[in-house]
Amino acid sequence: MNSAVVNVGSGSSSSYGARFFNRELSWLAFNHRVLAEARNPDYPLLEQLRFLSISGSNLDEFLMVRVAGLAGQVRRRIEQVSIDGLTPTQQLAATHRAVLELGQAQQRIWRELQGELAGVGIAVVGQEPLDAAGSAWLDGYVREHVLPIITPQAIDPAHPFPFVANQGIGVLFSLRRSSDRAPVMEMVLLPHALPRFVRLPGEAAVYISIENLIRRAAGQLFPGFDVLGHGTFRVLRDSDIEIEEDAEDLVRYFRTAIQRRRRGSVVVLQLQGDFDPAAEQMLRNQLSLDHALVIKTDGLIGVAGLSAIVEEDRPELKFEPYSPRYPERILEHDGDCFAAIGEKDIVIHHPYESFEVVVDFLRQAAEDPDVIAIKQTLYRAGKQSAVIAALIQAAEAGKSVTAVVELKARFDEEQNLLWASQLERAGVQVIYGFVDWKTHAKVSMVVRREGDSYRTYCHFGTGNYHPLTARIYTDLSFFTADPRSGRDAGRLFNFITGYVEPKELEILAISPLGLRQELYRCIEQERLNAEAGKPAAIWAKLNSLTDPELIEQLYAASGAGVKVSLVVRGICCLKPGVAGMSENIVVKSIIGRFLEHSRIWAFANGAELPNGEARLYISSADAMSRNFDRRVEVLVPIGNATVHDQVLDQVMMANLLDTEQSWLLEPDGSYHRLPKGEASFNLHRYFMTNSSLSGRGAALESGQQVPKLALRRGGR
Repeated sequence: MNSAVVNVGSGSSSSYGARFFNRELSWLAFNHRVLAEARNPDYPLLEQLRFLSISGSNLDEFLMVRVAGLAGQVRRRIEQVSIDGLTPTQQLAATHRAVLELGQAQQRIWRELQGELAGVGIAVVGQEPLDAAGSAWLDGYVREHVLPIITPQAIDPAHPFPFVANQGIGVLFSLRRSSDRAPVMEMVLLPHALPRFVRLPGEAAVYISIENLIRRAAGQLFPGFDVLGHGTFRVLRDSDIEIEEDAEDLVRYFRTAIQRRRRGSVVVLQLQGDFDPAAEQMLRNQLSLDHALVIKTDGLIGVAGLSAIVEEDRPELKFEPYSPRYPERILEHDGDCFAAIGEKDIVIHHPYESFEVVVDFLRQAAEDPDVIAIKQTLYRAGKQSAVIAALIQAAEAGKSVTAVVELKARFDEEQNLLWASQLERAGVQVIYGFVDWKTHAKVSMVVRREGDSYRTYCHFGTGNYHPLTARIYTDLSFFTADPRSGRDAGRLFNFITGYVEPKELEILAISPLGLRQELYRCIEQERLNAEAGKPAAIWAKLNSLTDPELIEQLYAASGAGVKVSLVVRGICCLKPGVAGMSENIVVKSIIGRFLEHSRIWAFANGAELPNGEARLYISSADAMSRNFDRRVEVLVPIGNATVHDQVLDQVMMANLLDTEQSWLLEPDGSYHRLPKGEASFNLHRYFMTNSSLSGRGAALESGQQVPKLALRRGGR
């Protein structure tokens, strides 16, 4: 795949637009980078297929939320321009074009991978003939497992057009009744209970998609009819949930809203194969495709469903399994989390170090008779959550347990409602936070009786309390017993649970109250340092950078001579390397085996000598307006010298040094994969093969030391 993936420039001629890339097109450029990994020759074949599936899942969510939002603005005739100067109508048109381009690239790669998979004994069949045994098995499978579930429906004036669910797949059959030769149109909607791909039994891996299976089974479905033709379609609907200001009962509102979401406006209609023009027009009329995108393909619809084939038991075609290490600092204290944290602050680097330590922190709190109270934020916890179990255990043991459950976590609303019910039944005080703001901060707070006083232990994370994503997302968990952190965490929970806005915070910064201002202050200090001739540099690792005001702050710092190095995995609206605006800013994106998710900010702070410390923060927040102004987030300063060096000199530096998984953002909006050289470096491989974050001067490779002074002095 071409390394210059896509140009994210909007083409806007306005002076405002010339300073920023379009958010939606930047996201699509990110998904192109994800898709490029599906042709990465360094990856085993099923891992390449996994990245193709991920690009499909990413695109589905983008269409159901972001593109649906643009279509809604167009329907409401909103003309407010984006930061790059485009109206919603212009953005929707540009996004539709880019989505079609991305879809074509997905289909091309699927054809390539399908051929290569067949070469290693994994076949995905369509309508071609099978041997007698395979055909007989499929006939039996349809009879026993499919026919009892599906319901063919005639499409005529006597039968109302059926509702097609979000992400629903249907097959339309054009038939002729054998008895009187009358034409009939039938629709078969495929329930989500059916597997996306069916594997035939036997050592050879032979798969067939459920829609192809239905088409092959037309004779069983429609005895007494001749099949004249068929076509497969798929529907995506608007899946965002907007909170109404007058919602009196948030739980009841979300239960109703989840049901409404399943019936949202259609935003995409996908058509497969040579679709009958009359059938296509019927779908267009019945589905009310107002500003919707119609995608026609002769390939596979629902690329995300390929994840089922990735599960094939062929270890030689997958990454070598990786088992996270349990942190040595905890083991040195016989597994006692509180003893280890009480001695010194600890940082854990997931997924290289096990998320189990976070669970153990809460389990031990639940079992410890000296623990009085636990307070916990929950944004995404997953379906099998040991964190929830620990909170329930603590409540049942008589401890005071408070859980802030965020109902507005997109696509996890239903699961979070279930967790909230279970927690409440166990005696946990469940709080849903603010109506207008999401509580996105990742904070756990444990109050423990020690002697004649109480001590507070805190966990601050850059990622969710989710055991599955913790195995594939790179995140930081910071544990501390610093009394200032404990007092600030208590003020944060009081703000969420009782709307008690803290008058002052000792070390934390939280949004929407002051996180933005703290970052501005740090950026401004770097600008002043540069103007005074002092060392001045900014390093940041983010998932997204879209906030125009923050970008302008970085432009101003660059203009003063501050060297700015940004690692932005996904959306980036900042234009780097533009003379007179951002010539001192470099932006790279890292896409690899693990999803880079931790958020880190570092500022040189005038430091030049090795003992001069940069100002360092970790955060739950990305650099987006929603995170600064419409979410409860936390920005945590790192003061402990050991943790400071681990985060800055190893995690941040490894991201800056990576070459094997890095893409450089050019001023014109194109991304280019960094070339491999003799000194190539893979940050994921490094952390997988090194024992832990062990402090100053850790080797990036055998015999290679972290170049700390280059980082301190603003080198990149």
